[in-house]
Amino acid sequence: MQRENRSAPEHYRAYVGRKITLILAGIVLAVIMFFVSVSVGAVSIPIPDILATLLGGQGTGLYERIIWNIRIPQALTAVVAGAGLAIAGVAMQSILRNPLASPFTLGLSNAAAFGAAIGILMFGAGTTGSSIADAVVVNNPYLTTICAFLFSMLTTVIILLIAKMRSATPETMVLAGVAISSLFSAGLMAIQYFVDDTKLASIVFWQFGDVSRSSWMELGIITAVVVAAFAYILFKRWDYNAIDAGDETARGLGVNVERTRLFGMIAASVISAVVVAFLGVIGFVGLVCPHMVRRVIGDDHRFLIPGSFVCGAVLLLISDTVARTMIAPHVLPVAVLTAFLGAPVFLYLIIRGRRM
Repeated sequence: MQRENRSAPEHYRAYVGRKITLILAGIVLAVIMFFVSVSVGAVSIPIPDILATLLGGQGTGLYERIIWNIRIPQALTAVVAGAGLAIAGVAMQSILRNPLASPFTLGLSNAAAFGAAIGILMFGAGTTGSSIADAVVVNNPYLTTICAFLFSMLTTVIILLIAKMRSATPETMVLAGVAISSLFSAGLMAIQYFVDDTKLASIVFWQFGDVSRSSWMELGIITAVVVAAFAYILFKRWDYNAIDAGDETARGLGVNVERTRLFGMIAASVISAVVVAFLGVIGFVGLVCPHMVRRVIGDDHRFLIPGSFVCGAVLLLISDTVARTMIAPHVLPVAVLTAFLGAPVFLYLIIRGRRM
C-alpha cells in the first residue's frame, strides 16, 4: 500500500512531464520555423545574416531592409495570429462543449468579410492599379478593418443575446452562429453581384486571408489582444475543465457556468474579430489545432490551452512559409493553403473515430 502511494506522485509527475515536454518541443519547432520563414522567399537570406541582423551586427543593407520591414513582421504575425485563432477555437469548443465550434463555423469570419465589403462599397476603399504589383489595392485599409471588426463583434453580440433568451445553452449558441453565418454569406454574395468590377476585385482580394498585410503597428495591436485574451483564457482553465464534466457538475464545484461561458465567448470573439479584421478570413486553424493537440496532450485545459497556442503558431507559420515558396516568385495567400491542409486533416481526425 505504501509502494502504491509512493508511485502515485511519480506517475503524476511523469504525466505532467510528458505534456510539458511536448509543449516545449512545439516551442522549439516554432523557433526553428521562424528562422526558416525569415530565410526563404523570393530573396534567400542565409541564417548567419539573419542572426547578425537580429543581434545588431553588420549586415547587407538589402537584407536588413527585407528582414526588418517584410520578413520578421510577416513571420511574427503568422505566429501571433495562428496562436490567437487556435486558443479562440479551443475556448469556443470548451465552453460550448461542441467539437465544431470555431471562429469560422460560428460566423465571425463571414460577418467580418461582409463588414469589409460594406466598407469597400460604401466608402470607396478599393481601387485597381496599373501594374501587376498593385493590380488590386485596398486604399483605406483601416476603414475596412474597422467595418470588419464591428460586424464581427455584432455577430458575437447577437449570438449572446439569443443565448441569453434561451438560457445560454451551447446548442443555441452554435445554431445561432450557423444561422448568422449563412445570413452574412448571403449578404456578401448579394453585394458581390451588384458592385462594379473594381470594388468586386477589392472585396475578393480582402477575403484572401494573408499575414503579409500586417506591418509593425498592426502586429502590435494583434499581439496585445491575443496576449490579454490568452492570459484570461488560461486563468479560467480549471473552470473549463469543470464545464467539460457537465454544467451541473461545474455548478456543484462552484463555477458560474453562464458567466464563464459569456466572458469566454467575448474573449475568443475579440481575438477572432481583430485577427480577421486585419488579415482577412483564415479558416480551419481555430477548428483543427485544438483537435490535433487533444490527440497528443489530452483534454486537460492546463496543457490543452498552451499546447493549442503553440500548435496554432507553428501551423500558420509553416503554412505561410510554404505558401510563399511553393509557386515562387508568386505568393499564394496563406488562407488558401490552410483550407487545403485543414480540411483533409480534420476529415482524418473524424475518420479515426476519436471522441472530440
